[in-house]
Amino acid sequence: MKDVMLSPRAKAAVRLALEEDLVSVDKVKSSPWCDATSLALVDPDTVATGEIYAKGSGCVVAGATVAKAVLKMVDPKIQVSIKKPDGSKVEPKEPILVFKGKARSILAAERTALNFMQRMCATATLTSKFVAAVKRYGTMILDTRKTTPGLRVFEKYAVLCGGGTNHRMGMYDRVLMKDNHRRLWKGGNPDELDQAVLAARKAFPKLAVEVEVESVRECQSALKAKPEWIMLDNMSPAEMKKCVKLCRGISKTEASGGITLDRAKEVAATGVTAISLGCLTHSAGSVDLSLEWRAV
Repeated sequence: MKDVMLSPRAKAAVRLALEEDLVSVDKVKSSPWCDATSLALVDPDTVATGEIYAKGSGCVVAGATVAKAVLKMVDPKIQVSIKKPDGSKVEPKEPILVFKGKARSILAAERTALNFMQRMCATATLTSKFVAAVKRYGTMILDTRKTTPGLRVFEKYAVLCGGGTNHRMGMYDRVLMKDNHRRLWKGGNPDELDQAVLAARKAFPKLAVEVEVESVRECQSALKAKPEWIMLDNMSPAEMKKCVKLCRGISKTEASGGITLDRAKEVAATGVTAISLGCLTHSAGSVDLSLEWRAV
């Protein structure tokens, strides 16, 4: 799992977040960052040691490297030690990061660092619960494109931290025919989905092709062209089992459509290759994190 901060898009997003919180029109004392409260009340020479930890139990870490990047972007002289790397599970008040530097700089970076981490940890933690629920079946847990605009790189990285697998990053790296695409393709005849697969493969021969189907009949139609993936959308477990049997040795299968944690095991038991879940990134919420001083 590569560090998300190796991505130029991630670095740009961190800078944008800091500018949103700290940009100074007056460029106070030649610094690009302005935390008015700390500039007014905290001595510029005060050095402090702080830490970030989760308040609740069961947290899976995601975004430790992002928090470190935030701190270092505000002040390169801040010393940062990651005690629990991304993907680790932590107990309440167990330090995730420890850092030392100018108190003003740490305070300026605090909220941005926590904002990234609390959402990323929530996604990683929720993902890990789904992964655990289907472990015995070897089913992959996939994310979707239902991400926060501009923050996809962080949210998909958090899914990896929780043991999940990334689906396509965007609309450019896989052909995925959803119902709306099909309705616009020659009337969307359910018995000619194989022709749509062939048309897509001709246009983009290097990309994997996936087709969303809503019935066994549509699955049989698509299978004639052997797409790499078939998405089984909002099907009953019985329908999924039939489609999985048809697809075996031909196409991988992805179950989709409002699958909850309570239902994940039942869906995995049908034999599907993967379960895709928009909730991992659009409904995970936030983990309660805190930044506290160790010494001032």
